[in-house]
Amino acid sequence: MPTRIRLQRHGKKNQPFYHIVVADGRVPRDGKFIEKLGTYNPLTNPATIELNVERAVYWIGTGAQPSETARRILSYKGVLLKHHLQVGVQKNAISQEQADVKFNEWLQAKEAKIANAKSENDNKERTVKKERLEAEKKHNETVAAAVEAKRKAAAEAEAAAKAEAEAAANAEEAPAAEETPAAE
Repeated sequence: MPTRIRLQRHGKKNQPFYHIVVADGRVPRDGKFIEKLGTYNPLTNPATIELNVERAVYWIGTGAQPSETARRILSYKGVLLKHHLQVGVQKNAISQEQADVKFNEWLQAKEAKIANAKSENDNKERTVKKERLEAEKKHNETVAAAVEAKRKAAAEAEAAAKAEAEAAANAEEAPAAEETPAAE
C-alpha cells in the first residue's frame, strides 16, 4: 500500500482550507485517509500551518511520499530536517542530544525569521494605510476648495444679479419720476 502525505481540500468556494493527511495513494483526493497530521490555511498572511511534527516524521520514516505542496509545508515546518537528523542518529553519525540541539537552533532561527517577516508586513500595512489616509485628506481638501470656489462664484453671481436688478429697478423709477413733473 503506497502511502502519500497530501492535502485534502475543505472550505467554501474561493476560501480553501486544507487538512494534511496520510492516505493510500490510490484513493481520491478528498476520500478516505489513514491519519490527519494537521491543517493548512493559505488565506492568512503568513499562511497558518498546524502540524504534528512527530507523526509526520514517523510517516516519512515509514516511506510515505509527500506531494509537492505537502513537501514544501513539511520542509517549512522542519519535518524533513528532523527526519534527516534522525537518520544520522540511527547511523550513529551524531548523538540524539546533538540532533535535538541542531533542530532547536534551526527552529528558533525559523521562528525569528517568521516574526520579523510578520512585523515587516504589519509595518508595510500601516504605511499603506497612512499613505491612503493622507491621499484622501488631500483629495478632500481639493474637493472642499472647489466647492468653496463654486459657492463664492455663485454668491458673487447672485450679488451681481441683485445689483443689476436694483440698478434696473432704479433706472425704471428715475425716468418715471422725471415724466411726472414734465406732464404737469
